[in-house]
Amino acid sequence: MATRSRRLATKAALLPVMLTGALALAACSGGGSSTAPASGGAGAGSGAKTLVIDTSFDLKTADPGRTYEPTGLIIGKATYETLLTFDGADVTKPVPALAESYELSGDGKTVTLKLRPGATFSDGSPVTAEDVVFSLNRVRDMKGSPSFLLDGVEVASPGADTVTLTSAKPNPALPYILPNPGLGILNSKVAKANGATADASDKAEKYLNSASAGSGPYMIESFNLTGQVVLKKNTNYWGQNKPVYDKVVLRNVEAATQRLNVQRGDSHVALNLSGDQVANMPATLQVKKTPSANMIFLLNSQNPKISKITSNPKFVEAVRKGVDYKGLLELAGEGSVQAPGVIPSMMLGALPPDAGATRDVEGAKAALKESGLTNPTVKLEYPSELTVNGLSFQPLAERIQANLKEVGITVDLTPAPVTTALDNYRNGKEEMGLWYWGPDYPDPSDYLVFLPGKLVGLRAGWAEGADTALEAEGERVAAIVGDDKRKTAYADLQTKLNAQSPFIPLIQPTQNIVTAASVTGLEYHPVWTVDVADLGAR
Repeated sequence: MATRSRRLATKAALLPVMLTGALALAACSGGGSSTAPASGGAGAGSGAKTLVIDTSFDLKTADPGRTYEPTGLIIGKATYETLLTFDGADVTKPVPALAESYELSGDGKTVTLKLRPGATFSDGSPVTAEDVVFSLNRVRDMKGSPSFLLDGVEVASPGADTVTLTSAKPNPALPYILPNPGLGILNSKVAKANGATADASDKAEKYLNSASAGSGPYMIESFNLTGQVVLKKNTNYWGQNKPVYDKVVLRNVEAATQRLNVQRGDSHVALNLSGDQVANMPATLQVKKTPSANMIFLLNSQNPKISKITSNPKFVEAVRKGVDYKGLLELAGEGSVQAPGVIPSMMLGALPPDAGATRDVEGAKAALKESGLTNPTVKLEYPSELTVNGLSFQPLAERIQANLKEVGITVDLTPAPVTTALDNYRNGKEEMGLWYWGPDYPDPSDYLVFLPGKLVGLRAGWAEGADTALEAEGERVAAIVGDDKRKTAYADLQTKLNAQSPFIPLIQPTQNIVTAASVTGLEYHPVWTVDVADLGAR
């Protein structure tokens, strides 16, 4: 995945979610560092099992109606349950959670969910349709970070065990949106007693930063935005899969210290290490390397007022054929994959790996000749200090510069601080840009923003009306119901984008996670990174 909510943090504004060290402290301030040693997972002197996770905080709140930052989503997933979820790392099909079943109407406008009997909040009270309606209306109408997820969606309860979500126009992405921790269900009575309302006057955040009002396997014990967050086991958890750890400590630690901590047994999990940092890890540690859902891409402005060079379609073809994708993967490291299209490899509708562009220097030179441009020079802009999954944009930009020089294109690198680069990117001022897109929700519809007249399309100067056939195809695809049909339609749309758009998908960098040998059940998830309730101990 509009400059809304998490899009402000991770792509529309593209604040450096993975900018290691930008916010990080060395697991100390405010909340103090954990005294729980990693060895054996036992709390210091107490016999309780404690899991220590080091990560670089991107955290604003524990209020599910306001959170959309990566660290907040980890906390929200542990403390609040949603109507639907995903089975492990598989984001191609939503599965029941607080709802025992769901059905999408044939017109794609209404999702009907039957609530699961027996689900309870941490205080033992039952989860009701009233709680669901209040919670989702609060998210939508409070105008917090995740409110865009329910834009134009009406929530109702036609029966004591039934909830409906209805959109004015087809929205087959809704089942893929509902698992987002930002849509966690609150105990409405407790929340209302502490200032919660379904409008902008809501004042429950302070309470929800100190206590949990959810049905999840964990509860908040202590919360510090810059130091650490401690979760405690919900001893009244209603679900079958009871949490293994009595406590989970998330500490705000810069990447270099994360590496040291997990190596010396001061933590169990390190979430933000680069490819270089996970190299040569001791055999006693587990290293999980998974392609992330972040897709790094090039854009070529189609606005002739910005550039008469990049708006030339044959120039874009020359760039697409001139990039050495295998070389970029070497820079990104083991676990990274080429992005064959804008939709990441783990999602419904992703193109197969062999559909990705390949380097063809002679073809690139031929396309450049057809463009009528002679020895063109362009500026490539990118944020100088931004890293995505530990990967800096600088070496990628330098490699692209060298690749295109072989084709006959001179690329002047113009790195800028994030705030400056963002301004140019968001306002469509870049001639050529190097950026990334991570999903707001794991549904292919989140990538329709790359079409003409849409959010990212406009950033590349690709205005509405630039390709009416492609725009009409996007409208048609957005309304399709049925996973098989959607899968085919989105794959076909990406094939057309690859041939006609100003965007060149490059790579999905790897998500490196290192754990102690005692930790089991860890799977990288593109929405909440890791589900701490799934983690066990040998």
